[in-house]
Amino acid sequence: MSEHLMRAALNAAERGWHVFPLRPGTKRPALHGSDRCVGTGDCANGHRKWEQRASTNPQRIRLCWETCDANVAIATGPSGLLVVDLDMPKTTNRKGSSDAPDGAATFRALCERAGHAVPDTYRVRTASGGEHLYFTAPAGVRLTNTAGTIGELVDTRAWGGYIVAAGSTTPTGAYEALSAPETAPVPGWLLSILTPAPKPVRAPSGPVTAQSSSYADTALANEAQNVASAQQGGREATLFRAARALGRLVAWGDLPGTWLSRLFRRRGSQPDCPLPSAARPCAAP
Repeated sequence: MSEHLMRAALNAAERGWHVFPLRPGTKRPALHGSDRCVGTGDCANGHRKWEQRASTNPQRIRLCWETCDANVAIATGPSGLLVVDLDMPKTTNRKGSSDAPDGAATFRALCERAGHAVPDTYRVRTASGGEHLYFTAPAGVRLTNTAGTIGELVDTRAWGGYIVAAGSTTPTGAYEALSAPETAPVPGWLLSILTPAPKPVRAPSGPVTAQSSSYADTALANEAQNVASAQQGGREATLFRAARALGRLVAWGDLPGTWLSRLFRRRGSQPDCPLPSAARPCAAP
């Protein structure tokens, strides 16, 4: 047992951060995978992954870390955290240093561009020399992991991710808490980058309703006007474009497909025939 690692796990849990064990000296989860699950204990009702098994329960944490020198992981999603991972460049020159900016420099430049200083928040120096910046995620917003979305060597961990907690050690080095004991809220400019844009409203795909019939009538009227005003020699192309546009309404169930098929059959003998409407369907040829 490592008293130091147990204390690191308990300290994180006291903050409300959900922890789980990593294999000693590594960043890999120490919990069993689905292929080795025996369906007992926490998994009695189905296999539970590390994000589901991460805990803030001191008794469970003591029981776990009393049996091994496990590194400590924090499941960021359940903990209500967004952690910005500022990495170091992987390539170096002959003198052993990199010419490329590291993640911290990139993030600092992004903050300046947004008109703000780098937030004063809880941070941890990673084993590779980078940094983890801890932020409190806003309630009601489910953030996920990103890689390179914000900038080069700037990743984030939220739901579906975890980070190695301060106090853990790998062959590369130790994870060490630096400053600012409190976690700041996610900056607004950063949240705007990480929050997906709302999906566009799509037309209903269900059965025809009074509203969808009205929409279909409007679309039919517009296309009828386009066909009626088409110049000689361009009627076929206009008719084709109208049929293609109205084909979506057929697929959604707002128009019977027989109307368009009748329209195509009539186009040769009656090129000036207007398109039908919901109230006045085309007569059979």
